[in-house]
Amino acid sequence: MTQKKTIWISLGLLAGSILVVLIFFWTAPEAEMEGASKTTAMLVDVVQAERGDFSPTVVATGIVQPATDISLSNQVGGEVTRIAPEFLPGAYVNKGELLLQINPADFENTLMLRKSDLALAQSDYEVELGRQDVAQKDYELIGDELSTENRNLVLRKPQLEAAKANVAAAEAAVNQASLDLERASIRAPFDAHILSRNVNLGSQIAPGSDIGRLVGIDEYWVMANVPLSKVNWLEIGENTDGSGAPVKIVHPAAWEPGQFREGKVSRLVGSLDNQTRLARVIIQVQDPLMRREPDPDKPPLIIGTFVEVQIEARKLEDVTRLERQYIRPGNTVWVMEEGELAIREVTILFEDQDYAYINEGLEDNAQVVATDLATVVDGSPLRLDED
Repeated sequence: MTQKKTIWISLGLLAGSILVVLIFFWTAPEAEMEGASKTTAMLVDVVQAERGDFSPTVVATGIVQPATDISLSNQVGGEVTRIAPEFLPGAYVNKGELLLQINPADFENTLMLRKSDLALAQSDYEVELGRQDVAQKDYELIGDELSTENRNLVLRKPQLEAAKANVAAAEAAVNQASLDLERASIRAPFDAHILSRNVNLGSQIAPGSDIGRLVGIDEYWVMANVPLSKVNWLEIGENTDGSGAPVKIVHPAAWEPGQFREGKVSRLVGSLDNQTRLARVIIQVQDPLMRREPDPDKPPLIIGTFVEVQIEARKLEDVTRLERQYIRPGNTVWVMEEGELAIREVTILFEDQDYAYINEGLEDNAQVVATDLATVVDGSPLRLDED
């Protein structure tokens, strides 16, 4: 076989092989996908919206402070000769109870002198009255008609007026001396809790010294900061004949679970807090230290404590209440209707810490989707676990 024939045979075999491969690819069957996709309804949990009348709760924080707070001071000076055993920090005193005594000796002596001056003035007045009678009789014996000015001089009326004035001045001096003696005994101006005492036995104190700090025990205040948008929903005591919104005061960090105190919103402070820019309301708490009616389940309020206040707002009528976690972005709610997802835009009338109160956009007894969905498309199929 010649070389040329061998080449041609090789080329023919190669071409035939290529043709066979091409025919194989052209005639190979194609795979088809049938029934590979199937739409599956998303499994969700639902809660039922509740419609009715509700009293929402405004939760805020506040600080406890006394309603009556004074720095006790003296009006007369001297040496402290007695201090009552009850005049100690943390003690309680009743109104009018003696707290301390300033040495009364000087004031007693002054009072005796002023009483002596009064007795002399009254004696001079009695003598002048006798002279008046003599002058009157002398004038009647003379029988001459005198001018009014001369007649008053003859009858010694200026001398009588001077004697009266001396008596009045002496009486005022006695009253002042009596008052100074009384002020040497410093007493509690009201039923009080003593927070501090700044004097001791033997101290020399000048008028106006800071003796100690006393606070009233009948009433404390809680100064609470409330968002300005919530103020109009609160019943303020000064605007409602004293019947302010009821308040529950709790202190979870210090009080046992379930312990609370009660108060009421008494007034609105007419300025915002400088730092938080929140409105300030005053909450009245009666018998804050439980002195009038002791109750072991009600803890006493401590001045300066930060507490949580739960204020009952005005009643909302014919609204739908829904937990805030089910309010979706854009004030929307996911609702399950006939096995499909429906996105509803709602109007929220009020929100508190736990709930949103809806007045438009959500039907009564609507099934609200509680499950967070990755894909949210209106009309998506939904199913419940029992389905």
